[in-house]
Amino acid sequence: MAQRVFSGIQPTGTLHIGNYFGAIRNWASLQEDHDCIYCIVDYHAITTEIDPQVLRAASRSMALDLIACGIDPQRTILFTQSAVPEHAELAWILGCVTGYGDLARMIQFKDKSAGKKFISAGLFIYPVLQAADILLYRAAGVPVGEDQVQHLELSRRIARRFNARFGEFFPEPEPIVGKGARIMSLADPTIKMSKSAGEAHYIGVMEDERSIRGKIRSAVTDIGLEPGTTMSPGVANLFEVLDLSGELLGDQSIAAELCSEFQSGKLMYSHLKDAVFESLMQVLRPIGERRRELETSGIVEDILREGADKARVIARENITKVREMAGLVVG
Repeated sequence: MAQRVFSGIQPTGTLHIGNYFGAIRNWASLQEDHDCIYCIVDYHAITTEIDPQVLRAASRSMALDLIACGIDPQRTILFTQSAVPEHAELAWILGCVTGYGDLARMIQFKDKSAGKKFISAGLFIYPVLQAADILLYRAAGVPVGEDQVQHLELSRRIARRFNARFGEFFPEPEPIVGKGARIMSLADPTIKMSKSAGEAHYIGVMEDERSIRGKIRSAVTDIGLEPGTTMSPGVANLFEVLDLSGELLGDQSIAAELCSEFQSGKLMYSHLKDAVFESLMQVLRPIGERRRELETSGIVEDILREGADKARVIARENITKVREMAGLVVG
């Protein structure tokens, strides 16, 4: 039986190439030999203020993006989190076996709450819901970025505590860390590519080509080259995008040639940036075309409904067992 994997993504607007190379392309490749469940986590999205109509539209848009990027509803369960309320129920039960100190130590909570006048309790217990998302389906593996490993370790700890208190039931999910987990900002290559840093700091998967070209041309590099010197963060980041694009296209020759020029001190950054743009667009253009076809077809609602039906069958079976083990009403 294929190993079950689970992962989720917030419907918070534009899918950028850091998301794609760091997560979504790995999600797509896992479909080949895993039992995959992927979720658009709208419960998580309301830990910050977001207009309800914007949230619904963003959830639909994210589904379109994911399918266009290679998530196949015929092989994978794809659904929106709030369509399966067992996620919230399990989060409460798991919250009762989670230590306050564990949550207080979470780095992402400290980062996201810093400087805010109002700090949502939902933001604090966010990792418990994240654990519930995974454990509800008894997933054995979770494709994650490097910055999510701490949250997954907490999910493993929560599973152990539930099992110790109520009996063995949940597996301890293992991280699946794919290549390209950290694409950096083109405007500031010392920070991870992120929408929250501003428009100049990310490239959207569906972004206009002229805008993408402009961002790549203005990407931070350095002031010059000396043979044998170490790449600056900005140059290394451009080579990372070129390398990842070439890998998907099955052609690493351009990256190898430009890397050789860098090592000899002969590389012109304008040539590197042009190569990055051309290679990246060969990856993104087919995705954009699929996205437009899906939008026109109007089938995404049916896909999400069918995915939620499949997810709910698994969720109900497992939550019934959890209720029974915890001494709660089973009905």
